[in-house]
Amino acid sequence: MTTTRPRPPERSRSWFSSGAEHIISRSHALSAISAAAVLVLAACTSSEEPENAEQQTDSAQAVIGSPEPGTTVIDNTDPVAAALDASAEFFDSAPAVVLAAGEAAGSHQAAGSTASDLAMPVLLTPGQESSADLTEDVVAELDRLGASTVLATDDVAAQWAEAELDLDVVTSTDDLPPLDPPEPVESVAVIAAQEHNGAATVGTARASGAPVHVLDDADPRSDPEVIDALAEQQPERVVGIGQQAGGPEQLSARVAVAETGIELPGGGQRVFPDRRMVALYGSPGTPSLGVLGEQEIDEAVSRVEEQAAEYEGLVDRPVVPTFEIITTIASGNAGPEGDYSRRVPMEEIQEWVDAAGEAGVYVVLDLQPGHTDFLTQAQEYEELLTEPHVGLALDPEWRLESGQTHMEQVGSVTAEEVNEVADWLAGLTREHQLPQKTLVLHQFQTQMISDRENVELGHDELAVLVHADGNGTPQDKLDTYDRLTAGARDEMWWGWKNFHDEDDPMFTPEQTLEVEPQPVFVSYQ
Repeated sequence: MTTTRPRPPERSRSWFSSGAEHIISRSHALSAISAAAVLVLAACTSSEEPENAEQQTDSAQAVIGSPEPGTTVIDNTDPVAAALDASAEFFDSAPAVVLAAGEAAGSHQAAGSTASDLAMPVLLTPGQESSADLTEDVVAELDRLGASTVLATDDVAAQWAEAELDLDVVTSTDDLPPLDPPEPVESVAVIAAQEHNGAATVGTARASGAPVHVLDDADPRSDPEVIDALAEQQPERVVGIGQQAGGPEQLSARVAVAETGIELPGGGQRVFPDRRMVALYGSPGTPSLGVLGEQEIDEAVSRVEEQAAEYEGLVDRPVVPTFEIITTIASGNAGPEGDYSRRVPMEEIQEWVDAAGEAGVYVVLDLQPGHTDFLTQAQEYEELLTEPHVGLALDPEWRLESGQTHMEQVGSVTAEEVNEVADWLAGLTREHQLPQKTLVLHQFQTQMISDRENVELGHDELAVLVHADGNGTPQDKLDTYDRLTAGARDEMWWGWKNFHDEDDPMFTPEQTLEVEPQPVFVSYQ
């Protein structure tokens, strides 16, 4: 059974019927055993005697399963069981089946290739230590398929088949009975993990005629070619292979984003590790707040492109020019909102966001909320954050408690408040089926995010990054970075800021990238 995987609202195609998404296990294959075996005899569809009976040759044809809309993940780590799952997923029947030794991993690739070429499923023999149930499962699957012939690709498989099966066993494709190719399935897409030990599973998927996309981590958002293919195909059913594909819900959401075809500056739909960002920091029309405000939009685009170009060739990823725009500015006056935070006019920010999008520049909206909370301010910019090339930054230095004053205290934020923003931003990204968004957390003192270990890093829609804002001598900056990164979780990304005036001297691009862990986001103030 499967679950609805809705399309983006703007598409005219009808949405899928509902059901329950599931992860295939061996029990799924067994649940299909009671189905009637189907053997299609392509040359015996007429009761009339052909004109030339001596030239008549009976040929059999496998039948590809009729895919139901939804998403399924084959995540069994036992290759024998995974091969059974794939056979049950893709084939209703098959007059012949490829068989390889389950314990000989080296033979799985060849068996998968053979199965793909012949358009038939591939099964694996249980090992000596496998349970009797697994042997029964393989026999039962052959019975469900209505197979009459087994093509053994190695001696172990041939010996096992002779001992366990009452079927014809051949070891050469020349000895197979006449076979007609099945009708390929065109409404299914397969996403497989590169490291998954399921060459046989992938072979069966390819044998069905479905396009199979093999990726390092089974994330379709990471590969522009896969994004283009899924956007063109608009598959009704998606099958994931390997635990790296995640659960059906996660894979379904990732594919839905890929199907939009919308990519981030630099390509793909996943922020990191697929790119590096080099940013100008500041606020429009205010040079004192950073280099971004020292020029008008067009000149700022040219300047950030030149800054980013200094990093090209130093990393093996695309380098994306970026604007980090201070959107709400810490103020000494309470202001109309009474929160000591001044808003840059929305139309001005929109102008910069639009220009950046046209130029292939990413944008991060930076919040200095004063006496209000980050979520309240972030929600004021919801419309801008629905742009695929716009992320968000929280600056706890300017998040004050009641009675505190800017420049007299360094502000701070709790993980609970950060997580409220992350939950909301992830939900917004998911609702609009957007590429992954950057969530930047500025920090130069550990107490600025007092319980940072509790910050949620598990949102698939977000790349959470801690941006080290320390300035001064090279040693001062390195000491700050070491304190901030000490004991950090592997899932956290890192940013680094170079100050034109406060650093003595400012790090070169080469020196910046020598910092460990290497920053994926570098800004200039």
